[in-house]
Amino acid sequence: MLLPGFDALARLLASENGKPITQTRGELDAAIRIFRGYGEEAKRLFGRQIPLDAVPGLERHFAVTVREPLGVVAAIVPFNYPIELYAHKAAAALAAGNAVIVKPPEKCPLTLLEVAGIVAAAGAPPAAHQVLIGGPEVAKALASSEDVQLISLTGSTTAGRDIAMLAARTLKKVHLELGGNDAMIVCADADIAMAVDAVVLGRLARGNGQICCAVKRIFIVDEVYDAFAASLVERADRLVVGDPLDERTEVGPLITESAARAVEAAITRAVDDGAILAAGGQRDGAFLYPTVLTDVRPDEPAIAQEIFGPVAPLVRVADHEEAMRHANTSDFGLQAAVFTRDIGRAFSLARRLEAGGVIVNGSTALRSENLPFGGVKQTGGTREGLHDTLLDLTRQKTIIVMEALA
Repeated sequence: MLLPGFDALARLLASENGKPITQTRGELDAAIRIFRGYGEEAKRLFGRQIPLDAVPGLERHFAVTVREPLGVVAAIVPFNYPIELYAHKAAAALAAGNAVIVKPPEKCPLTLLEVAGIVAAAGAPPAAHQVLIGGPEVAKALASSEDVQLISLTGSTTAGRDIAMLAARTLKKVHLELGGNDAMIVCADADIAMAVDAVVLGRLARGNGQICCAVKRIFIVDEVYDAFAASLVERADRLVVGDPLDERTEVGPLITESAARAVEAAITRAVDDGAILAAGGQRDGAFLYPTVLTDVRPDEPAIAQEIFGPVAPLVRVADHEEAMRHANTSDFGLQAAVFTRDIGRAFSLARRLEAGGVIVNGSTALRSENLPFGGVKQTGGTREGLHDTLLDLTRQKTIIVMEALA
């Protein structure tokens, strides 16, 4: 069987997903690292030897724990980073000794199917790695099946809630990474250029704005608000929107035209409520031009829910404490960002922000496979990462040998 090369996979992913090819190459690189990382972590699925002499009468006995596979893991993969997020689920499942059934995203399954062929050619045991194409009905069937021991989903909070309810009927484990509405706080002493870069690269350009951990609410202290807004507008206007196969393109189309219309509707609602359209806002089919909204109210309904596209809403606040209070009003809590030169302030805000991760002086659109990734509140309570997921995809067994130390 002739297998596709790296460049062919990058082009296919850009063609079906819409991300610029410069970014799909990065996604494939990440997936390779993840598979290699889980291969290494599989060597370190250690049990424990637990002393029993702490309990009177058990001093002569010996206990160990071992980790065993769960059985069958179902992986529901989203459209925005289908290969990278597939790798987090499938590589972890296989490394832990499980079989895995993968449901690719309906809107862009082709690259994942090619990758499945590569996994088979690499020597995965027969039926240990399967791909099942379909829509929500497939996800629901997997969540309901008594033969599936864990279901892992990256997707919307609504989808996660539905899957969790179905999974509860068979008491299977669930691993959920759901919606996000990440807040970014720009303090008065922030490096403005660095903060603007974080929004441009992490929100307006990367993934065409379709990233769960991209910053979606930007709270800027009044002293630096105007300078920040002016710089961001200028940068947004210069982003190149176009064909994702063109090396010069920085922003491609959203996954569907209906997705672009939904983002356009959120922009319109915010403007109707008093926000100013300072940059972008135009829609051309599935393309949504990078948008900056200024003078957005902190309680604006349009930003209370996740806007899944290249939109940066700017909210003016009196100080960083007010920003933190607004940031914590969200039902979501994936990641957050703080821009300040004061390390004490940075840690103070990081400890009080209700989020699974806080990035200081950087974009929230940061995910490293060797760090735990996940959120709180309606974002879900689980974590994905090389050192965390593998444990979740195994179960512990305790073995006690009576009179072993007699």
